[in-house]
Amino acid sequence: MDQYQLLFISTPSIGNLVPTVQFARRLTLRDPCFSATVLIIPLPQRTIVNAYVQSLPTSASDINFIYLPPVEPPTPGQYSSFLGYLSLLLDKHKPHVKHAISNLVSTTAQSPVAGLFVDMFTASMIDVANQLGIPCYLFFASPASFLGFMLHLPALDTQLAADFVDSDAGLIVPKDSVIELIIPTFKQPLPPSILPTSVLKRNKDGYSSYLNNALRYKETVGIVVNTFLELEPHAIDSLSVSGLPPLYPVGPIFDLSVAAQWHPYGTQQDSIIKWLDDQPPSSVVFLCFGSMGSLDGPQLREIAIGLERSGYRFLWSIREPPGELELPGQYANVESVLPVGFLERTAGSGLVCGWVPQVGILGHQAIGGFVSHCGWNSILESLWYGVPIATWPIYAEQQMNARLMEDEDEVKAKVREMKSKSRMTLMENGSSYKSLGNLIKEIIGRKQGVIKP
Repeated sequence: MDQYQLLFISTPSIGNLVPTVQFARRLTLRDPCFSATVLIIPLPQRTIVNAYVQSLPTSASDINFIYLPPVEPPTPGQYSSFLGYLSLLLDKHKPHVKHAISNLVSTTAQSPVAGLFVDMFTASMIDVANQLGIPCYLFFASPASFLGFMLHLPALDTQLAADFVDSDAGLIVPKDSVIELIIPTFKQPLPPSILPTSVLKRNKDGYSSYLNNALRYKETVGIVVNTFLELEPHAIDSLSVSGLPPLYPVGPIFDLSVAAQWHPYGTQQDSIIKWLDDQPPSSVVFLCFGSMGSLDGPQLREIAIGLERSGYRFLWSIREPPGELELPGQYANVESVLPVGFLERTAGSGLVCGWVPQVGILGHQAIGGFVSHCGWNSILESLWYGVPIATWPIYAEQQMNARLMEDEDEVKAKVREMKSKSRMTLMENGSSYKSLGNLIKEIIGRKQGVIKP
């Protein structure tokens, strides 16, 4: 049997790195002719990401990892956002990525490199793939609907320049309040206000990062997206047109293992699960806003008042807003940001905590509802366990994800049915199973010369 290597390079964030690693594992498990190597970009400021990276040799021992050497980081005057910082960092890493791949190619001649997978924000590494003559694929960890937005962004840029103006808030706003945006992967026109904040800051480096990455997607030979046909039929059909690289919806992809095994705050898990064990089935609403999500004091106090008045049981994960380039942390004294006496008055019905192992919580029988920021990983996890979502988008594409949950009637009305579909799609003859098989045939066929560049 011929052997081939697949390479992956991901944005150094939990939301991108975790599904990238899991996708690499799925490919190697599906076809033993593949081995996978993930190139890790160091980012010292992200302690949670670093903890996950350090766990990988044990938790994902079937994957090889190359840790890129540190580079001189961009200075604060060179960027105004994390995406601007990341773009500069990736440019500095290109020589190291090329060197690492070249070494791999020269030392493993019996297993030629069959492809390099970049992600949503590492598309500049297509340059390295081209220099080394390696086919490049895009692994898109967000929904197909948002992939469609990114592919449409270069055309949309013209409309944003002509029909929008700067506001006092630093965001662009439409000249005419009735303007709506037509994005083919969404069933209904979108109000401009739900676009990612970085896109609405059109004169900043975050927008440049979105646009520059989006412009490169069509240069890949295939696009793999973390969704499945039954979840996004309209978006997937909209993307199956000529002029775009072949689309492979292979989701859902996420890590079902318990993050508490590697997370710095994982010691809390036992007490949280014990509390849930004492609650009736489907009686607890779970509030959690993702690895990068945090709310300010006034919002926290309003949520607390609402929870107390509702009388429902709740598990509420509260994170302290982060510093620049960092992720939210733990409050030293969470009581200080909540209404006076709230913890005492709700002690019999609720539990307030810091970080929680979200997958483990969503899978618990006591959970009956999920108040979520609508990060795509969170949506896929909630559907996997059949937990209804109340949307509370905060940043990035989350408002667009929330709109997807509202637009797709089948998702909104039949979340428990989607639980079954999200599992069946991965089984033999399921849509994602077949799509992954087609991707494997493409990779091997291209390497063997059956599929021409």
